[in-house]
Amino acid sequence: MSIAEERIDILFDLAKERTSAGEFDRSREYIRLARRISERNRCGLPREFKRFTCKQCDVALRPGVNARVRLNNGHVVVRCDCGATQRYPYE
Repeated sequence: MSIAEERIDILFDLAKERTSAGEFDRSREYIRLARRISERNRCGLPREFKRFTCKQCDVALRPGVNARVRLNNGHVVVRCDCGATQRYPYE
């Protein structure tokens, strides 16, 4: 694991903590910084990071705090408070 990947994991953990505390602006900063590190170092983002961050408002998603998670016809539907919706298949 490279230094960039470790840093992205640390920033994602910090973003989740800030979202749970209700500090969405701080969470946004951590997510944006992690994405910039990923782009600069040409390393991909982990699946958990992609699925639990809002692509529209750049905040870490926490079910019950700022996101709704529903199951619908073989898909997991995650809806952020900003209105963005993401769907993922499951079996």
